[in-house]
Amino acid sequence: MSAPQSPAARDAYEPLTIDSLEIRLAAVAALRQAVGPSPWRCREVGDGNLNLVFIVEGAAGAAVVKQALPYVRLVGDSWPLSLTRAFFEFNALTRQARRDPGRVPQILHYDQDQALIVMEYLQPHLILRKHLIAGVVLPGLAKDMGLFCARTLFRGSDLSMPTAEKKADVALFAGNTELCDITENLVFTDPYFDAPMNRHTTPQLDGLVASLRADQSLKIEAQTLKSQFCNNAETMLHGDLHTGSIMATDSDTRVIDPEFAVYGPMGFDLGMLLANFLMAYYAQDGHAERPGARDAYKAWILEVVSEICDVFEAEFSALWRAERDGILYPDALYADQGHEMASERALRQTIERVWRDAMGFLGVEIHRRILGLAHIEEYESIEDPDRRAPCEARGLELGRAAVLNRRTLSLSGLLALTRRLDDVPTERILK
Repeated sequence: MSAPQSPAARDAYEPLTIDSLEIRLAAVAALRQAVGPSPWRCREVGDGNLNLVFIVEGAAGAAVVKQALPYVRLVGDSWPLSLTRAFFEFNALTRQARRDPGRVPQILHYDQDQALIVMEYLQPHLILRKHLIAGVVLPGLAKDMGLFCARTLFRGSDLSMPTAEKKADVALFAGNTELCDITENLVFTDPYFDAPMNRHTTPQLDGLVASLRADQSLKIEAQTLKSQFCNNAETMLHGDLHTGSIMATDSDTRVIDPEFAVYGPMGFDLGMLLANFLMAYYAQDGHAERPGARDAYKAWILEVVSEICDVFEAEFSALWRAERDGILYPDALYADQGHEMASERALRQTIERVWRDAMGFLGVEIHRRILGLAHIEEYESIEDPDRRAPCEARGLELGRAAVLNRRTLSLSGLLALTRRLDDVPTERILK
């Protein structure tokens, strides 16, 4: 899919700067309409691992300009990366907008040659990580994210999509090879050996890290999960659904940055999302002004995890009963023969399988965020290593337990385990 060329696209690709943006994008009608006539005010706000992100403001309003760089920004130009990720992000956003309307930012303009997307400026939304570090309660967050996961995962699968459209989509997103390679290695493999780009932030974790990397059962399960990710093109995934990919207010939640989109197992997005909430749970003690000051907020985070799962199951079940128009579990086998109960059994089995997968993906996501290249701000912003180390250690142990027990671990069991590890004394958790 290719958009009409803008004046910027007639030139060879060139990264934008604060000084060049207005000159190069002045002719983009959608941007002028959103922002107003020049002069514009531009600021670069990208704090992620890959891209340039600008906020452009003018007399009429504001917009966001996101441009891919030809390398991994976190590492630098020593790690080249294709610009095609902007193409996949654009295509993912258009699909997510159809599958859960209003949950992703509106696209105003797309320029394939310059690898940039102009989209609506979300205000007063903040990155969810910032809210979690500050201890802000967001009443609608859990429901919004439960619905988003259920709707995008169901409606992007063979349960709902016409088979020709689904297969064409799988082929399209299979081209997102470089970002898939990042996921396949940084999430499933690198944390479990001394990979060159690994790091953990304090020597206090050395013993626990060595234990994890010596755990043969854990490494077998991690590779089993990697095989599922690589080989099960079940639905279109966001691919990087964490608390840095969500912007929120107390009444609205938006999901951003789906450049890692690919077709994969349904449990992947759900597992990554829940993992990031549980890491934020353990990080609270590192941000508390005094012992126990964040206990109520920690309880709220676990309520969010529980509600996301409950809403996901309820909405997925409703879609199963109302929108199951794809090639899987057709009514010809069930309702048309008076076998509605069999359809309900199939639904229950599907949800249980998604949950088992999610528990495994939850565990490896926690491990890679503490041991791998890309860490999370909830932990990184705890400056005192003596406060940060036990928070991360509890996360590592939770991740191991989730991976190894994913076939039997229930939601209530996950929450109980999270609380139980929170009660382990520091000297024992840092064994």
